[in-house]
Amino acid sequence: MVKAYLRYEFSSAFGVISSSANPAYDASGKLLFTSALECISVWNAKQGSLVRTLSPVVASSSGGSGSSAAVAEVTVMTCAPTGSIIAAGYSDGTVRLWDYQSGDCAVTFKGHKSAVSSLRYHGGGALLASGGRDTDVIVWDVVGETGLYRLRGHKDQVTDLTFLPRQSKLVSCSKDGLVKVWDLDTQHCCQTVGGYKAEVWSLDVHPEAALLVTGATDDEIRMFAVRDPESADAGDAEPSTAAAAGTGTGAGGRDHTVLVAMGAVKRGAASHERVALLRFSGGGGWLAVQGAGRGLEMFRVRDEDEARRKMKRRKKRRKEKSSKKEKEGKGKGKAGAAADSDDEDDAAGVGAADDGEDGIKAGDVLEAVQLISSKHGKIRAFAFAPPAARLPAGVACRLALALATNQIEVVDVSSESPEYATSSRLELPGHRSDVRCLALSPDDSALLTGSSDALKLWNPRTGACLATMDSGYALSVLFVPGNKFAVLGTKAGSLEVYDLGAATRVHVEEGAHGGAVWSLAALPDKSGFVSGGADKSVKFWQWSVVTTAGAGAEGGGRSLRLAHSRTVAMADDVLSVRVSPDGRLLAVALLDATVKVYYADSMKFFLSLYGHKLPVLCMDISSDSTLLLTGSSDKNIKVWGLDFGDCHKSLFAHGDAIMSVAWVPGTHYAFSAGKDRLLKYWDLDRFELLLELPGHHGELWALGVSQFGDFVVTGSHDRSIRRWERTAEPFFVEEERERRLESLFEQDLENTAADRDAAALGGEGAEGGAAAPAGRRTLETVSAADSIIDALEAAALEMDRLRQADKEAAEAERAGKPPPRPLPINAVMGGMPPSAYVLKVVSGVRASELEQAVMLLPFADALKLLSYLPRWLEAGGPAVELTVRLAVLLVRLHQGALQTTAAARPVMLGLQRRLRRAAQGLKDVVGFNMAALGHLARRARERDGGTEADGVAGVKRQLMGPA
Repeated sequence: MVKAYLRYEFSSAFGVISSSANPAYDASGKLLFTSALECISVWNAKQGSLVRTLSPVVASSSGGSGSSAAVAEVTVMTCAPTGSIIAAGYSDGTVRLWDYQSGDCAVTFKGHKSAVSSLRYHGGGALLASGGRDTDVIVWDVVGETGLYRLRGHKDQVTDLTFLPRQSKLVSCSKDGLVKVWDLDTQHCCQTVGGYKAEVWSLDVHPEAALLVTGATDDEIRMFAVRDPESADAGDAEPSTAAAAGTGTGAGGRDHTVLVAMGAVKRGAASHERVALLRFSGGGGWLAVQGAGRGLEMFRVRDEDEARRKMKRRKKRRKEKSSKKEKEGKGKGKAGAAADSDDEDDAAGVGAADDGEDGIKAGDVLEAVQLISSKHGKIRAFAFAPPAARLPAGVACRLALALATNQIEVVDVSSESPEYATSSRLELPGHRSDVRCLALSPDDSALLTGSSDALKLWNPRTGACLATMDSGYALSVLFVPGNKFAVLGTKAGSLEVYDLGAATRVHVEEGAHGGAVWSLAALPDKSGFVSGGADKSVKFWQWSVVTTAGAGAEGGGRSLRLAHSRTVAMADDVLSVRVSPDGRLLAVALLDATVKVYYADSMKFFLSLYGHKLPVLCMDISSDSTLLLTGSSDKNIKVWGLDFGDCHKSLFAHGDAIMSVAWVPGTHYAFSAGKDRLLKYWDLDRFELLLELPGHHGELWALGVSQFGDFVVTGSHDRSIRRWERTAEPFFVEEERERRLESLFEQDLENTAADRDAAALGGEGAEGGAAAPAGRRTLETVSAADSIIDALEAAALEMDRLRQADKEAAEAERAGKPPPRPLPINAVMGGMPPSAYVLKVVSGVRASELEQAVMLLPFADALKLLSYLPRWLEAGGPAVELTVRLAVLLVRLHQGALQTTAAARPVMLGLQRRLRRAAQGLKDVVGFNMAALGHLARRARERDGGTEADGVAGVKRQLMGPA
């Protein structure tokens, strides 16, 4: 009989406050979003409490799919200007739109072939642009939930992008050293700005003024004036300035220049570092420039009047200096005088491009104010609080700094003096570095994790951090019987004792070992524990209770101490120690790749286990004390019998060193964790791999299994602690093995399809920049195309059956025979008419996958689908929008074939008669509704004492965003 097992699935992850992506505020400033590997954490910005976690793993498993595939990490985030939507880009090239109020993933866009590096919303929130490491820029229709087009032209990773206000333009920068301006109406690059020495890392546009700034690897912040070619004359920009800005003159002599250079501002103390990120504040009064190091430079943005006054003073001083030099007779002339810059201009950072030019320059607009740094770690990214956030008096702006040490620091910049102060910090719910060791309490109610500087106590079921204690560099940890104290082994060789109730360190046993304490193992009789260290010794310790003098705590000041009872010297460094549950044997793993087994009471040698090619890093003894499981740097696990020391089985388990192994209590099932980021579940009676549990984004250092085996916790280099829970879902080993093979095949198939699409689109407009389809062929789009083809075939068979029945009924009527029996209901179609059935199947395809699915249809099936569109238009209802979109897609894709196919002519004529009328009716409904909303807004404004213009402007802002 085939044996069934119960499945373990990912349950929750905690311990990560901020990972690699940038933080983001919502429009109100009340919520702060941070990336926690594949999840998004929603924090209450004022209270510093976790409100919600947006997890794609939980969202996918809630549908019953049971997928165990690893989910990509969040790389970039941006919040929609209106509503409760936040967009997140992932390292696998997907873009997800989350409703952070409900916690649901609203839309998933798949278009990039590699990680998404930048995201930006249009001012109204209807469009979303994404740039990826695959050098492409994709514009997505958020409302229609589909990709509009792909802009190809960059030669390297797209690092940042932004929409230009009041224009249908998009600006992107790349590691190829170019800034490109894209015309979204023609879907082509209309201007390319060069002149950078190396990569351009970030850019941003001023929310009010027509200014754009860029940051690269040098010490300058370049500024450009944003010009609208549609409203400006061709001669507005001076020829020299237009040439400096880049190419933009069309064939007809018309100037298409959008970005006009205004010079550069030199950065301050952090100028030796490249720009990592720069952003304007929500009101536009500040510009923050983050370097690749620890500094964040703040620039104050002068308003137009102040900038003009600064420009006039600069010109006046330059004129005075020129006159003075002429009087002194230095003979350098006007050109030489214009080339010398004023000292104050140099201090303001006016670049060489400013000399000799009229008008407002970058140094007139930007004023360097201060350098913000954090003593708690390197700044990885930042975000300005929006203008709607209520800031205290005297605070000009507020920034949330995401530090590389897994914490968030909120900084307030003073408006009265160039000072800043930390208003709050999120640091307690996570470690500053790797989770190196962990231990579950005997009753599974508490979890201890240790890192390089702290020991934390958690509730393993809820993920709540109960206490944080400063510690040395933790390598091993152990609960003391009673769960009130804990012992920690450190890299320095000391043993530290902690009172968990008071969250304090009560004792340090200095010099317990002469090297790192790699392992701790409790004695089954609860009298003490055994420690193994890098000083080639195994030491036995006993619990000792002492009364501390002058203690004010309850219980008479009783505290725990350690009493050393015995030392056993070994031939090499001790990497792991384990005591059998029956207390009879002690296993010691040494650096020479052997395991020595002793009698625990007398330390008399019993067995020597050799066979690993590299040192054994971890081991565990089964609950019945009969089997020893070892994991090694040679990527193998071995199962040993403790009666004769024979090796029952050697299994190639992981792709890298195995860092932790543990038996499930009461069974011969076991878990192993390795540096290959995988947790694996084994049946070591049958020596079979049961499950692979991916999910971590870094090396696994430790794992712990609960006393009943109902959940497992793991700690990793990515600073996350993950909980894997046993479910009631059974599975079979053969099915799981086939499933793993299918997933590998599907991944390979998807990569091959992506490469084929890239080759088909390669070279299209690569030089000047052109558009291509936005979507990407995935397994979902192939499945959607197959379902549409199957529906068309089923509908065609049903129509043939209906026609045959009608023919038989007509013949029977002519012959005077009784009519034949009615046809039975088609169970496949659920009794639906063919047209309604095809509409149901097509409507079931996700809007973001529909274009790619239609592209995969052969022309014969596309023509069949096209023939259904006039019937759907006659029915009206919600199918009109879908029908219009399908008609545009099919005609655009098969235009040449439709022109040469005679059978397509009546279909196209019938579609032409109905399509415009149906689309106009839908447009009239939308216009009527907008007029009604405007009327309601005017009534509300009048009731509140406002004007009619305010009401109309408010409705337009809510529906279409700012102009």
